[in-house]
Amino acid sequence: MRRLLICSEKDIASKNIAAALVAAGGWKDRGRDGGAAYQIRGDDVLMTIQELHVWADNLDKKAAAAGFPADVAVFLSEHEAASGMPALTVHPIGNYHDARVGGRSQTLVKPAPALMSNGLRLIKKYCDLPGFNVCFEATHHGPYLELPTFFIEIGSDSRNWDRKDAAAIQARVVAEDMTGNDYPTVIGVGGGHYTPRFTELALSRQVNFAHFLPNYQMEGRDDEDLVRCLKLTSAAAETKLVFLHRKSMNGAQAARIHQLAESAGLEILKTEDFAPLTEN
Repeated sequence: MRRLLICSEKDIASKNIAAALVAAGGWKDRGRDGGAAYQIRGDDVLMTIQELHVWADNLDKKAAAAGFPADVAVFLSEHEAASGMPALTVHPIGNYHDARVGGRSQTLVKPAPALMSNGLRLIKKYCDLPGFNVCFEATHHGPYLELPTFFIEIGSDSRNWDRKDAAAIQARVVAEDMTGNDYPTVIGVGGGHYTPRFTELALSRQVNFAHFLPNYQMEGRDDEDLVRCLKLTSAAAETKLVFLHRKSMNGAQAARIHQLAESAGLEILKTEDFAPLTEN
């Protein structure tokens, strides 16, 4: 599998993760093209761009035009939150509504469910940093690509973005083969931005998550728009399987989302539908 690893010069954590990758050795400099620098190691391409990545649409096409086609894109990134919570995260990208932070409005980017979910498991395995939260984040922000894509991040403020130990963990995860399972792919519906229930499930059960439609993206929306969001998620993820975080909603809300999901042709699964994960 040819992976396009993307580093932004304007992102501290991104540069630190890339530096840790390169320090491990084996990379060959392939020069610059169109303002981007390229290094290769095996089937991996490290693309370093000058702009902030969330606004840089179609980097997959840019890399392919420069002679570096790929099968999947992985963005190395910082994560920012007002809480400043130390965190190592992964998440898919796209916008359910307006494109306020890059990408296209009402457009989700194809996910990489097995790679992203295995990446989460590897982060959990390798993270020995006290106080760091390891989790998925809900689907959000740009840029727009046509390749399956996800972000791997260090959060949540400048105190953690520049931590070399956190960057070393994320670089170790990225350096590994994150493929290698045929678990069912589901979309997570409900919960908050940090998706603790979906994180818990991925760390304990044989399941891959593709996209996450959290409660805050559904608040105040009518049935027609919610069905649109559900169908959008299903189409991008190429699955009709849904795991609904019922406890994050009241009974009436959960029943409404369940009914709308079924009307959209989706199937709601429960925890017991997934076999226990034997390796963590």
